[in-house]
Amino acid sequence: MTSSETSSVLDLAPVVPVVVVEEAADAVPLARALVAGGLPAIEVTLRTPAALDAIRAIAAEVPDAVVGAGTVISPANVTDAVTAGARFLVSPGWTETLLGAMRESGVPFLPGVSTTSEVVALLEHGVREMKFFPAEAAGGTAYLKSLAGPLPQARFCPTGGVSPANAPAYLALKNVGCVGGSWMLPADAVTAKDWARVETLAREAAALRAQGRTRS
Repeated sequence: MTSSETSSVLDLAPVVPVVVVEEAADAVPLARALVAGGLPAIEVTLRTPAALDAIRAIAAEVPDAVVGAGTVISPANVTDAVTAGARFLVSPGWTETLLGAMRESGVPFLPGVSTTSEVVALLEHGVREMKFFPAEAAGGTAYLKSLAGPLPQARFCPTGGVSPANAPAYLALKNVGCVGGSWMLPADAVTAKDWARVETLAREAAALRAQGRTRS
């Protein structure tokens, strides 16, 4: 999967924007702004009627973007998202049925976990890269730090309550590859189609890994 010749979503950028697209026409300029700011991996959540059209548009018109689908909760979501052009899948949680569908899709996926048992179960299935959700509510950096000792083979993308203030602390953890969030897409900027502001916020988000390294 490129922007980067890597098969891991966790290694594309320090932050994966979690995007809720209300108007499909916004998808391409929004994606271009995020990519220009250094955030090529873009998770479009399947929460709105415009989501699949947004994925199609980004896949077709923004070649430097690696567009994925989030809030994937059923095999039908998997099929629809991949057909639309999604290059990775993200779920808030997982079941055996959903995990099977994501595995069969042929694209990278991040199943969601919030407990140690869920992590162990995924490791049994050979899955080592996961979404940690809802990150802050489920224990935050302290919880993930505790998992690193007994389960060092698991890597995470924490999402849910992650912000510019706490993202560096997450990114400083050895078992965190990236974080997910939507702060670089404030509603007023999207409504005003202020893509320059989105690009600026994306650039600031892309620099957060360096801040995390200073803490480690």
